[in-house]
Amino acid sequence: MIEFDEYKVKLNSLRPQLDTLRGALRLEQSKEEIMKLEEQAASDGFWNDVDAAQKVLQQTKRLKDKCENFEKLCKWWDDLSAICEMAIEENDESMLDELTKEYDAFTAKLEQTRLSTLLSGEYDGCNAILSFHAGAGGTEAQDWAQMLYRMYTRWAERHGFSYKLMDWLDGDEAGMKNTTGEISGENAYGYLKSESGVHRLVRVSPYDAAGRRHTSFAAVEVMPELEQDNEIVLRDEDIKMDVYRSSGAGGQKVNKTSSAVRLTHIPTGIVVSSQVERSHFQNLENCRRMLIARLAEIKEREHLEKIEDIKGVQMKIEWGSQIRSYVFMPYTLVKDNRTGYENGNIGAVMDGDIDGFINAYLSKNA
Repeated sequence: MIEFDEYKVKLNSLRPQLDTLRGALRLEQSKEEIMKLEEQAASDGFWNDVDAAQKVLQQTKRLKDKCENFEKLCKWWDDLSAICEMAIEENDESMLDELTKEYDAFTAKLEQTRLSTLLSGEYDGCNAILSFHAGAGGTEAQDWAQMLYRMYTRWAERHGFSYKLMDWLDGDEAGMKNTTGEISGENAYGYLKSESGVHRLVRVSPYDAAGRRHTSFAAVEVMPELEQDNEIVLRDEDIKMDVYRSSGAGGQKVNKTSSAVRLTHIPTGIVVSSQVERSHFQNLENCRRMLIARLAEIKEREHLEKIEDIKGVQMKIEWGSQIRSYVFMPYTLVKDNRTGYENGNIGAVMDGDIDGFINAYLSKNA
C-alpha cells in the first residue's frame, strides 16, 4: 500500500498550488463581476442593443466557466484524496490503476489552468485567425500545409473550440497553397500565438516515385480576431478592393460566381482574400476581419504603440527560419527549436496533441 501513501503525499503537495491558483485567477473579483453583469442583463431595455447584450452574456459565460472549472479542480483533488484514504483503510489495491490515471489527468489539467493565468497579453483572450502558406517545393509543400491545417483543427476539437474556414486555395495536384480559418474559444489566440512561424517536414515523399527523402516547409500565421470598435480602424482610402471569380474545389468549398474578394492595405502592402462564402458581402467581411487581425498581430509582435507604425512583413519560408521540425524518416521526432521540447509520438502530434509545445513556450516566456 506504499503507492497510495506516495500519492497522498503528492496530492498534499499540490494543495498549495490550488490555493495560489485561486488568487491568480482572481475568482473573488470574477464573482463580483458576474453579479454586476447579471444585474445588467435583468435591467429594462437590456436587449435594445443586441450586440452589446450579447457581449455581456458572453463575458458572463466566460467568467462563470472560469469559476466552475476551478471548483471542478478542487472537487477532483478531494475525490483523489478520498480514493487514497479509502484504499489505505480497506487495504484495497484494485483502486491503484484508477488513481494513477486520474492523478495524471488532474495534474495535466492543473498545469493547463496555471498556464492560462500567464495569458495576460492585450489580445490573449481573443479568438485566433490562422493562415497557412505552402513554401517552395510544389505538391510536397502544399500537402504539408494541409497536414498542418488538419493538425490545428484537431487541436481545436480536442479543446472544444469551434473552427470556421475563411479562405482556401487548392494546391496544383494535392494539398493547398494558402488557407485561412478562425478558431474560436477562450484564450485561443493566447495559446496559439506560439505556433506562428515556419514549420519544417522531413519524410519520404509519397509523391516521389523514387522514394527519396524530402524536406518541405510551410508557414503558419496566427492573428487575434478583434472587435470592430478596436483602435485598429480601416480607412476606405487605405484599402484597394478587387472582386474576382472564385476558383477551387467546385461546390465543396466555393461557388463559381464573382463573389471572391481581395483587399490590399495600401500603407503596408498586406493582402488578404476570401472566396469560401457564397456572398460577396460575407467574403468582404471575412477579409476585413483578417486584415484587422493581421495588423493587430504585427503591432503586438513589434511592440508598437501606434498602428501607423506598422509596416508590411514577408515571412521567409525556408531553411534556417523554422520554429519546429517534424521528422518522419529515418526516425520519428517533433522538436521545437525555441524551447527544446520534443515528442517522439509524431502520429499523436499530427492528430492535434501539441499542448506540450504550447505549454513549454508559455512557461519559457512567462
